[in-house]
Amino acid sequence: MKGIWRKKCIFVGIRNFTLSDMYSNDQLQEVSTQVRRDILRMVCAAKSGHPGGSMSSTDILTTLYFNVMKQDPATWTRDGKGQDMFILSAGHMTPVYYSVLARAGYFPASELATFRTFGARLQGHPSIRKSLPGIFQASGSLGQGLSAACGLALGKKLDKDDNFVFCLCGDGESEEGQIWEAGMFAVFHKLDNLIAMTDWNGKQIDGPVAEVAGEGDLAEKWTAWGWNTIVAEGHDFDSIKKAFELAKAGKGSGKPTMILFKTEMGHGVDFMAGTHKWHGSVPKPEQLEDALKQLGETSLGDF
Repeated sequence: MKGIWRKKCIFVGIRNFTLSDMYSNDQLQEVSTQVRRDILRMVCAAKSGHPGGSMSSTDILTTLYFNVMKQDPATWTRDGKGQDMFILSAGHMTPVYYSVLARAGYFPASELATFRTFGARLQGHPSIRKSLPGIFQASGSLGQGLSAACGLALGKKLDKDDNFVFCLCGDGESEEGQIWEAGMFAVFHKLDNLIAMTDWNGKQIDGPVAEVAGEGDLAEKWTAWGWNTIVAEGHDFDSIKKAFELAKAGKGSGKPTMILFKTEMGHGVDFMAGTHKWHGSVPKPEQLEDALKQLGETSLGDF
């Protein structure tokens, strides 16, 4: 696997490389397909939710939970001691989060049917009120999740806990000033146990990110702030795994790492792909049927 250094930013292409995998690419693809089926069925049943970004980040979170993170649903505790931790900063993307947690064994997949129903544990944003296993921190006020992840990473350093803290942000969310305040904090405190990720799909609720706030090149920005910056293909499992491998190798560098995953909004379904219109919109019944046919069935089975 070759990484290309360009202005101190690593670009990870699609190559073959040797890595001891917990799941093969075929297995990861099957889980990702099922997760996308779950996402669509959840939001359609609830008649609300955010499928677009959930589908663009599916391959990332599937790889994270099934191949990268040190985590065990059987021994999970919210204090995170002795394990890796994950914070969903773009908290509206709970459909993918809940599905991955369920498919990883944190709670029964049948509970996905309660998504966004009154009194359920699976609320529209991650909540800790009812102690849903796998959720370390309530999130969803855009920009705040990365700050929480910084605090957790600093806590691990103070406790001499050698594990990582992972955090997923959105590129639209990165217009929030708090993201950059957290970025400054992480560099100052040398949080090299923090691996942040951005679902870089170029879309947000109001349209293309480039046309909303002129965010510019996120790779240049994070590198300039002093982060180890990696750009990878967010729908190619080899590229995703290599990006995480490089990120974890940054431990000891004194720098936090940002992985910018190039993704496609609504990835996996042709009429949803590449448009901001599905950021927070739900397919109609006939569209759901079409989408599920496109995705195909898996051996995991629907909830």
